[in-house]
Amino acid sequence: MRKLGIAIVGTGMIAAVHRRAALLAGAEVRGVVASSPQRAGEVARSWNVPRGYRDIEDVVADPQVQVVHVCTPNHLHRAMAQAALEAGKHVICEKPLATTLEDAQALTALAASTGLVATVPFVYRYHPVVREARARIAQGELGPLHLIHGSYLQDWLLDPASNNWRVDPALGGVSRVFADIGSHWCDLVEWVSGERFADVSAAFATVVAERGAVGGQSFTTPAAGGAMQAVTSEDIAAAMFKTGAGTLASLTVSQVSAGRHNRLWFEIDGATASVAFNQEDPERLWIGRPDQREETFVRGPGAGSAEQRRLAVLPPGHAQGYAQCFEAFVADTYHAIDGERPQGLPTFEDGLRSALIVDRVIASARSRAWTAIG
Repeated sequence: MRKLGIAIVGTGMIAAVHRRAALLAGAEVRGVVASSPQRAGEVARSWNVPRGYRDIEDVVADPQVQVVHVCTPNHLHRAMAQAALEAGKHVICEKPLATTLEDAQALTALAASTGLVATVPFVYRYHPVVREARARIAQGELGPLHLIHGSYLQDWLLDPASNNWRVDPALGGVSRVFADIGSHWCDLVEWVSGERFADVSAAFATVVAERGAVGGQSFTTPAAGGAMQAVTSEDIAAAMFKTGAGTLASLTVSQVSAGRHNRLWFEIDGATASVAFNQEDPERLWIGRPDQREETFVRGPGAGSAEQRRLAVLPPGHAQGYAQCFEAFVADTYHAIDGERPQGLPTFEDGLRSALIVDRVIASARSRAWTAIG
């Protein structure tokens, strides 16, 4: 695979994750864009990369950059990704693609028209045991599906002193918790189960009415004291779905559940077996069968489906987790740029699907009615 030159737009927690994954995949980080040229220069020196770019225009004018990683607050995604695509650069854009469905549609259409590789980090697809669950369902091991259920729970916004750009609808979008983490669960479950949600009934709740006016980086300790401001985005969401095949699914998402740092969990129950996955315990897949027969499939390169073995790069007992998922996703994106067709690589089409679901969930929460997803 040829060595790619990349630029990273953004300097927060997730930008650092992108940088590490890019380096491990063999790319050369040519530079970084930050909130100001001064900040870009500081981060470039810290990361030991050649350039701190002034802005996105400076990035796309650089002939040594073939891939742009967009890791900014949500409201900037469409403009940044569009500029890169129009300049002939491949793009990895953090989800959501945009803060409106219309912008996500426009961006996806642009990507398709260029023929460039454009991907979205729905990286939980890259847990090896998730690939195992998908393979078993596709092979019919569970039989017809009866029920899909689960949750995605965090606690980093439990303290009223905690704040972040995601809380502000002008920066993060109308929905916060569902668009931010519920979207991951929906993408994962649709992909694993092979069924698509057709209808939704949803409800939102804001349980922390005011937050500290000073924002901080995601998952950091909040600053004590200071002024407070009203919150309009949701802390909690609950949704009931029905798939096109008629299967019911339920989801609870929260960023205010004490002790749950990043617990994405799902269970898919079929006529002959069930599977369950917990992102905070990613080495194991639970498989339930009638008559109290249970199996725990343990991640490893020596067993299971071909995709599970491909992604299980360490022996059992040597834990893999989120970082390895991200590394595999970025590597697969680069392989796609090199002409390969990696299985399960989430593209802008998947980002658009996510934007559609979020849009319909918001509509249902507002109308308090079942809403077609389409």
